[in-house]
Amino acid sequence: MLIVIILIVIVVVLLGGAVLGYNGLVRRRTRTQEAWSEIDVELKRRHDLIPNLIETVKGYAAHESQTFEAVTTARAGAVSAGATGDPSKIGPAENVLSGTLRSLFAVAENYPQLRAVESFVQLQEQLTATEDKLEFARRYYNSSSRDYNIAIQTFPRSLLAGTFGFHPVNFFEVGEVDRAVPEVNFTTPPAAAVPPSPPAG
Repeated sequence: MLIVIILIVIVVVLLGGAVLGYNGLVRRRTRTQEAWSEIDVELKRRHDLIPNLIETVKGYAAHESQTFEAVTTARAGAVSAGATGDPSKIGPAENVLSGTLRSLFAVAENYPQLRAVESFVQLQEQLTATEDKLEFARRYYNSSSRDYNIAIQTFPRSLLAGTFGFHPVNFFEVGEVDRAVPEVNFTTPPAAAVPPSPPAG
């Protein structure tokens, strides 16, 4: 009788441990998915800002067609990569987009009158805010992914992970080009000193 009780206790403990382990994996996976959804929201907001940004700059620098085409192509590539939901594909595509955005802002620097356009200033500020939120979301996602990946690869949870289909997730990596926010200095440079007119005479 004692042996039966001991066996029952062992089974209950094992089942309880399995349930706790499974629920822990579910919580980590859900947290990672939630973190990724935050990145997805910010990426879509970033993509939505770009067409208006291009049109605004185009109004002052229409001849920079090569730059506009590069940004448009990079944006399309980023949107396409985003549809896969795979961070290992989305990261490189977003890096390319960041590089072309830098070229676009470099073009804008050459047109002082563009800096005074309110819509352009607002777009730049929105893009900067989006980049900041994206960086925060990326850090949260990567830390959540790290914890989740460790959890599913350590014993005994690795047994549950294999049985119930918990798979490792990729980190969302960005290259050096994407680590700094594209910026434009919108302060109007001081006017050059104009020498006084010679006295009439």
